[in-house]
Amino acid sequence: MEWATIAGSILVAVLAAIGIPLALRQRKKGGPEKLEQLLDHLKKMGVEVTPVTKGAGEEKVGVSRGSGQRSEGVVEIKNRNIDYINVVSATSQYGVNYFLDYLVRCPFYVGHKKHKKTKMARKKVQGVAGKTVDIEWRGDEYLARELNYDDRLKGRLLQVKGDELKGNIEIIPEPKHEYARVRTGYIMPPVDLFEAMDIIARHLSSGW
Repeated sequence: MEWATIAGSILVAVLAAIGIPLALRQRKKGGPEKLEQLLDHLKKMGVEVTPVTKGAGEEKVGVSRGSGQRSEGVVEIKNRNIDYINVVSATSQYGVNYFLDYLVRCPFYVGHKKHKKTKMARKKVQGVAGKTVDIEWRGDEYLARELNYDDRLKGRLLQVKGDELKGNIEIIPEPKHEYARVRTGYIMPPVDLFEAMDIIARHLSSGW
């Protein structure tokens, strides 16, 4: 059993040694493409956007190189509750995954109570191709209550098809940077999803 364990550990190390460099090369090419794809998509939706110069502080919000994550670029959103969208890549021996972090300024964090992560949970009907029939937010007591009571937000999210939202939505407080970030998988947000994210941003910026 000990030799099997050692052999297994060696195999994992070899796969990591091969996989991570390949993933890094993939990220070097794919990151800029993901940013351009997002910019083009938002412009076609009629959203006023501007790419942010490399090295901006928003690139650091919630991104840790120690975790294999980095910013591939930041988009500034004009005339919306969302302030920025950060395109984030996460690299491992299994490849590269991309995420969108919607950033919302929350200067009131300083000196206030500790805020908790908040996640969206879907309620589905069995036997109806997993159709989502309700949305529930769990986590920070105050924020979850505010989001659960917002029928307009729920209506927008229920319009989003399953294949239009990879995974769920997670809201993470970043008091060090005075931001909250709302993370989704890397997808080109349809109108209903983008409007839902803007509603969430309004809740965050108005007094979480």
